[in-house]
Amino acid sequence: MSTPLPDHLIDRLQDRFALLPLRERKKLKTRRAIQDHALRLFGEQGYDETTVEQIAAAAEISPSTFFRYFPTKEDVVVTDEYDPIMAQMFRAQPPGMSPLEALRAVFRELLPLMYESEMETITTRLRLTASVPAVRARTFESMHDGTLRVLKEITAERVGRPGTDPEVEAFTWAVVGVLQAALYRWLDGEPLENLPALIDRNLDFLGRGCPL
Repeated sequence: MSTPLPDHLIDRLQDRFALLPLRERKKLKTRRAIQDHALRLFGEQGYDETTVEQIAAAAEISPSTFFRYFPTKEDVVVTDEYDPIMAQMFRAQPPGMSPLEALRAVFRELLPLMYESEMETITTRLRLTASVPAVRARTFESMHDGTLRVLKEITAERVGRPGTDPEVEAFTWAVVGVLQAALYRWLDGEPLENLPALIDRNLDFLGRGCPL
């Protein structure tokens, strides 16, 4: 389970969550409670040895409620609340910024905050990603299904084009690609604390046209 956050970090996170609709904030609170119990049980018993029924019992919900929040057991590791926060922060960037500049500005603020406030939880999730093949596969599926969809939506809004525009799609796939490249570097041994700088460097490389 994640450790208590310092007051100044709670204030900064609450500022970000306050941007979200009330219904979304309530859903995120419930989802986080289920996830905290799941990660605790995975640490105590092991991933494969922990059942959805045990997680549901610990969170005092039914298994059917668990599956309303997490379609699979892997999703309880993979899912986080940062895509909607990223989208709100992206929309708040100055209108003159390009999508890539706006995205880099968001990640420069959000990633260090995530690491500073929730390093224990993030480390646990990434350790499971590295050690459990099913979680690793779902991580990359989720990046495509969730993060890609959000990036496509907010990029299309910023440039005034439909989400089906081929160039909008190509841009968002390229962004997801460099994010995945950073994650693979971590899986190959890059220190976890280096990931924010690595992601920013990859996005800068993308913005320069990937010169080699």
